[in-house]
Order: sequence, then structure tokens, then C-alpha cells
Amino acid sequence: METRPLARIARPVRVGVLLSAAALLAAACSSGGSSAGGGAKSTPATSSKVTITTAKGSSADFLTDGAGDALYLWVVDRKNTSTCFGSCVAYWPPLTTTGAPVAAGHVAAAELGTITRTDGSKQVTYAGHPLYRFAKDTAPGQTSGQGLDDFGGQWWLVAASGRPITGNDHAVGSSAASSSHAGGGGYGY
Repeated sequence: METRPLARIARPVRVGVLLSAAALLAAACSSGGSSAGGGAKSTPATSSKVTITTAKGSSADFLTDGAGDALYLWVVDRKNTSTCFGSCVAYWPPLTTTGAPVAAGHVAAAELGTITRTDGSKQVTYAGHPLYRFAKDTAPGQTSGQGLDDFGGQWWLVAASGRPITGNDHAVGSSAASSSHAGGGGYGY
């Protein structure tokens, strides 16, 4: 009896299987990994002219983008260095721009800057802090990311002074409740 090798899989089927596997892997890598959950702002917003302004908080004015979305810093980052990549970005999209950021409100123009991320995009910084939005903040003035301990470190609103606001702050007149996580320290700068 002659032994025949197993039939070869046709090339189009192999390519299709590989593409399907790659798509599944990409979806798995971009999901989960956070206690925070996903939301509407799961992709970084990029604009040629990003405006950074302030909103009135219960204890201090805090930074927002031009649309009124709260901006956060992450204590794990180092000065002018972002360490939020992979699934972190799905929950904490970096504020990116293709042009120079513009100061408004109580924002000090001299504190604004950009850094280059590993993907080549330009992330906006303030007083050396890379700035992020929170995916669960789905409307202007929401600050539900305030004080969250997520991806190995706490996330804080940024005061117009450039310092983290480490209390349970929220926008004045906003019904968005802040996280009960409070504390501080370890800002890395």
C-alpha cells in the first residue's frame, strides 16, 4: 500500500486563515486589560490645531481640550515621556496634534509642548506631562477618570498650574461623580 502525503491546503485558503488569525490577534490585543472599561473616545483624536483651555473644578481649574473634554496625566509617565501604549491607549487616548497646541483660558502657553510617540504621532504635553482623555468621559465636563488607579498608576486631572489635582475633583455644575480613589505621590518628576 502506498502512503500519500496529506493534501496541501490551497494557497488562497492559507492566506485567508492567516488574515483571519491576524485580525483576531489584533482585536484581542486592543481590548480589555483595564478595570476602567471602554467608551466612546477609544481612539486618539488628532487635529492640526489643538486648543488647551480650562474648566472650573470644585477645588481648582483643570485642563480641557477645546471641546471641553477633561485632560489627565498619568503618574507612571516621566517628564516628556509617555508610557501608555497598547490596551492603555484604548482607555486613555493620548491627546495628539499635527500642529502646535494653542493656549486659551488660564493655560500658560509656555507650558504647552509636544512629544513624539513610538507610532510617530505628536502627543500634547503641559508642564512636561503627556496629556490624555478618558474613554468613559463621553460628554464635556465629565471627570470620571479622576483618581482612577488603572494600568499600574493613578490618573489625575491637571491644574492650570501644571500640577496634578489629587482630590476627588469634578467640574462645577457637572453631575459626573469622581472616582473614590484618592491619594498621590510618585509623579516621577
